[in-house]
Formats: sequence, structure tokens, C-alpha cells
Amino acid sequence: MRKLLIFTLGVFSAIGGFVDIGDIVSNATVGARYGLALVWAVVVGVIGICVFAEMSGRVVAVSGSPVYSLIRDKVGPGAALVNLIASFAVTLLTLTAQIGGIALVIQIATTIPHVVYVAPIGIALWLIVWRVKFDSMERAFGLAGLTIAVFAVALWWLDPDWGDLGRQAVSLSPPPGEAVPTYLFYAVVLFAAAMTPYEVFFFSSGGVEEGWKPSDMSTQRINVFLGFPLGGLLSIAIAAAAAVVLLPRGVDVKTLDQVVEPAALAFGTAGLAVALFGFFAATVGAALECGLSCGYALAQYFGWPWGKRVAPARGARFHATVALCLLVGVLIVQTGIDPIMVTEVSLVFSAVALPLTYLPVLIAANDPDYVGEHVNGRLSNGLGLAVLAVVFIAAIAAIPLMILTRMGA
Repeated sequence: MRKLLIFTLGVFSAIGGFVDIGDIVSNATVGARYGLALVWAVVVGVIGICVFAEMSGRVVAVSGSPVYSLIRDKVGPGAALVNLIASFAVTLLTLTAQIGGIALVIQIATTIPHVVYVAPIGIALWLIVWRVKFDSMERAFGLAGLTIAVFAVALWWLDPDWGDLGRQAVSLSPPPGEAVPTYLFYAVVLFAAAMTPYEVFFFSSGGVEEGWKPSDMSTQRINVFLGFPLGGLLSIAIAAAAAVVLLPRGVDVKTLDQVVEPAALAFGTAGLAVALFGFFAATVGAALECGLSCGYALAQYFGWPWGKRVAPARGARFHATVALCLLVGVLIVQTGIDPIMVTEVSLVFSAVALPLTYLPVLIAANDPDYVGEHVNGRLSNGLGLAVLAVVFIAAIAAIPLMILTRMGA
């Protein structure tokens, strides 16, 4: 049984990273507008996160150090502080969106306005971070989030024109009548969703939490090459279901209610319940990842004791950071701000911050002082440089495209 569960850190990272509240709606929006014409952006993002997560996991297994500690070592305290401010702000924004997303899921199930649930959700998340063991947390929410696969089953049940979906998937241009800048804006959003910095912070810090050693190299690779592609496939399933059900009707996806329509159409109330349960597990998992990542980043930069295994009395600053970030997220969502909009904005700015995160990882994975004989080979370096080129292009283009397209309107 333990061998079957060793990949749950990757599953948990992937569910929280690929399938959070903003990404759920973004994939449905893209599917309803472009069909599968942007699936290539998800594929590129999956390849990118796999390449760099494998590097960071390898560094953790050999050196015992998480990514953020390495960033400070490799680029210096000043440059690392810029990275800290940018990534911390983006992660806090994403945490805010996840708290709102959880409330939106409950709102659909109960029809009671989501703001009623915000404070209890914040308290529940804090209790989970404080009291639930790391491995129990990752397994429970990572595996529960897999129920989002109901969209893949619904797609098969609805028996679409598979040839048409295939033609959409191999297209590298927008459908007729769609503006190229808007198409490229959504490509950047989907790529950034796959490569969000907190995914690497959480994955590498989780490896430290689990005590990875060089003998665990195969374990971390299983986490990477099963977990993250699985998250990508779930994202594509949501987009494909929207392409089949919502695209022909010209639906402009704005709410979570519209996203669950394919599952409800295929399986009725049962499909709706399973989809909402999957969204609930995914958004809770994403909120936990983001909250912990805020604490990880700050504690690792300043050299504080950190981790869920560290008692609150010894890691007081780490635990206080997580609690304060949850409180800030709760207070922001309680104002009634749209959590989906917050996440979409955070994805744009996370695209801008990507180079600061991934360049130091590539450097560290080539440093024998960190990884000894396990330095990158030619394939890892070639893929890493190719992905970095895309990262820099996305970082440069993100804000101009956001302004030009008015957030993809």
C-alpha cells in the first residue's frame, strides 16, 4: 500500500497547482471559447513543471535543502528578497482566491451566499495546517481531488465527435474570428497556471518534510512524472468537456455553476455532486499549499525553524506566518471581491515572477556542491533551457497582453 501512495505529494501538488479555483474556470472558459485549440499551452506547462520539479526534488534528495534556501544562496540576499516579495504576494493572492473558491463550491451546494462560509473556512484550514500530519493531509486531499476525473468520464459518456476534438487539439492558432492577442493572453494564463512558483516551493519543501534522501530519488521522480501530468490531464478534461457542451451554445463562462454543467448533463445530480466534491477537495488542497508555501518562503529566506513537523513553540514564526496569511485571505474575501478574478490576476503576475524562481533551480541542479554526481545531464539542461526561454517570453508578454486584451475580454 505504501508503494501505491508514494506519489501523493506529486498528486497533491498537481491538484493544488493545476486545478485550483481560477484554473478550473480558466480551463472551462478556454474550452467554451476556443475548444481544445490551447491544449498545447497546458502541455508545455506540464513539461516545464516536470522538468523543474524533478530538478528541485533531486536537489532536495541529495542536499536536504528546499528551493527557497537555494535561491538565496545562488542569487544573494538582495535578489532573493525581490523574489520573496514577488512570489509571496502572488501566493497570498492565490490563497485568497482559494478561500473564496471553497466558499463558492459550498454556495452551489447550499444556495447560501458564499461570504457566510469564509470565516469558518479560514478557521478549518488553520486547524488542518496545525493539527493534521503532512502525509495524511497530502493523501486525503490529493486523492480526493482525483474525483475531478468525472469530467473525463462525462466526456466519454457524452460521446462527442472525437475527430473534431483531435483537430482542435493539434491546432496552434485561434479559431476564425478570434483575436490573436486574446488567444495569446489565455495561453500565458494556462502556462502560468501550470508553472506557478508556489508549486515548486511546496513540492521541494514537502520533500524536506518527508525526509527525502538520495535513496529516495526514484520516489521523487514517481511523484513528478505521475502527479503533474495527471493534473494536466484533469485540466484538459475540464476544457474538453466545456468544448463539447458549452462551445456549441456560445456560453461565456463566468461562474462555477457553468463549469459543472457537463458533469450534470452526463450524470444528473450524481455527476454534479461528484464534480463539486472534486472542486472542494482541489480548492482546499490549493489553499493548504498556498498557506504553507507562504510560511515556507518567509521562514526559509530568514532562516527560521519551519515545517509542519516542527512544534508551534519551536516554529512559532512559521506557524504565525501561515495563520496571518489565512487571516488576510479571509478578510479580503469577506469584502465580497470576486475570488475568480483574484486568481486570474495572480496568474498573470505569477507569469512575471517565473524567471526569478526557475533560473536559480537550473543553476543549483548543475552545482556539484549541492547535488554531487547527480548534476543535470544534457537532456535535463536542454529541456531546462528551452522551458526557461518560454518562461522569459511569458514573463515579458503577460502584463502587456493583460492590458491590451482587458484581461481576455
